[in-house]
Amino acid sequence: MQKISALPVNDISVIIPTYQHAATIGACIRSLLSQTEQPSQIIVVDDGSTDSTRELVRTFGEQVSYVYQANQGAPNARNAGAALATGAFLLFCDADVIAEPEMLKRLRETLTAHPEASYAYSGFRWGTRRFRARPFDPEALRKNNYIHSASLIRSSDFHGFDPTLKRFQDWDVWLTMLERGQHGVAIDADLFQIQHVPGRQGISAWLPSIAYRLPWRLIGWKPKALRAYEAAREVIVKKHSLS
Repeated sequence: MQKISALPVNDISVIIPTYQHAATIGACIRSLLSQTEQPSQIIVVDDGSTDSTRELVRTFGEQVSYVYQANQGAPNARNAGAALATGAFLLFCDADVIAEPEMLKRLRETLTAHPEASYAYSGFRWGTRRFRARPFDPEALRKNNYIHSASLIRSSDFHGFDPTLKRFQDWDVWLTMLERGQHGVAIDADLFQIQHVPGRQGISAWLPSIAYRLPWRLIGWKPKALRAYEAAREVIVKKHSLS
C-alpha cells in the first residue's frame, strides 16, 4: 500500500476526490493548510484528470499526498482515499470547496461534544446564496438530502460510498448510516464556500425549487436536468424503501 505522509497536528484525514479541477483545487488545498487546527492528512485522489491537476498538487510537496487512478467516478475516488486514511475522523472535501479557517476545529469540537453523533455538518455558501444547516431530522432526511458531503465523519462509523450511484452518493451515505442507527449533528454556521467555475456542472446547474413543482405533465415537456434528477432520485427511493 502506498505510504501517506502526515501533518502531525490533528487526527482528521481530509480526502479530496478530483477530476479536471485544476482551476479550483489549489485554492481548496490552501484553505485546508490555513486551518487553525490542521488535518493529519490531506489526500488528493485524482480520478483520471488530463489537465494540470498532478503538477499543481505536487507544488504543495509532502504536505499533500497525491494518488492517481484511472477514471472510475467520485464514489470510487472517495473510497480509495478513505482506504489510505489513518485519522479518527474523515472529511470528504470536493475540489471546489474553500474552507473557512476554523472549519475543521469547529466540526471536530462539535462532534467531540456530541459522542452520540456519527458526523457533524455545517451550512455553506455558493456565491450570494446561503445554504443553512438545518437541525438533524431523520424524517426530513428521508424526504430530501440537506447535508453536504463536506461533513466530519467518525472513521469507525463510515461504511463507504456506493460506487454504482451516479448522483446522490452523499444522500445515500447518510441514509445508510441512519438505517444503522447513526445520526448527525448540525452547526448553524457557514464553514465553507463553493467556488464557481463557468461551464462546470454543480450547484450552478441546479434548477430553481419552483421547477420541481410545476405541472410538467400538463405542460407536455420537462427539462432534461429535471428528468435526470428524478431518475437518480428514484434509485435512492427504491434502494432505501422511501415513501
